[in-house]
Amino acid sequence: MITARLFLLARRSVATIILTLTAVPIAQAEDVFSEVSIDAELTLASQFRSRGIMQTNNKPAIQGGFTLAHTSGFYLGNWNSSISWLGDSHPDVSAPIEMDFFAGYATAIAADATIDVGVLQYYYPGSFPDDYTRPYTTEAYLALGYGPVQFKYSHSLSNLFGIPDSKGSQYYDLKGSFPLGLWGLELSAHVGYQRVRNFSDASYADWSLGLSKTWNGLTAALHYVDTNADRDVYVNTKDRYTGSAAVILTLTQRF
Repeated sequence: MITARLFLLARRSVATIILTLTAVPIAQAEDVFSEVSIDAELTLASQFRSRGIMQTNNKPAIQGGFTLAHTSGFYLGNWNSSISWLGDSHPDVSAPIEMDFFAGYATAIAADATIDVGVLQYYYPGSFPDDYTRPYTTEAYLALGYGPVQFKYSHSLSNLFGIPDSKGSQYYDLKGSFPLGLWGLELSAHVGYQRVRNFSDASYADWSLGLSKTWNGLTAALHYVDTNADRDVYVNTKDRYTGSAAVILTLTQRF
């Protein structure tokens, strides 16, 4: 009887130790996850423009993505969109999706001032001819914000969207969003400059102006977009100038 009781006590002690050791990591994991927020969105767009340049040949696009953000300021995420520009540039290319993967760190540095630094990978799954330069692009970025205004600098760590010898290209982005105090409308404005290294004819400026309104997480936005991109450079196989002016309507639901 004594031996049996000692055996039971020993088993209980071992069980208590195991429970104690396993409970600590679980509790710590719960604390970590409680400090992480998840933001997701789904967008329907009348067309997709990137830095003012046509991505879907003036046709509608569906887009969506998510961001995981920790209270420390670190974040990572993924954003995706339907595209046609790669197929429009070469009849033997089949790559209908753009997938963006990003990670970075954002924090406040002073009253109304923020800093955001990170890396972004543009990835295009699909099939390409053997002699076709892959458009995969990696950029590092640094953004400084003050109140409703932000300036962002992006620097390509690889060739830019398949342009040969364009590593080190730069994009400058100045934008702002301003509540109008009327019907919940918000005015947004943007001006950017894409410098393509070793291909000056491909460098250009783009700009946009828009209005948006949000109801319960659903945002409707209307934007005017234009560029001064060289017509001889920015033309696809459909004989369409991809830097032309456009008015774009988007509906975005955030979750």
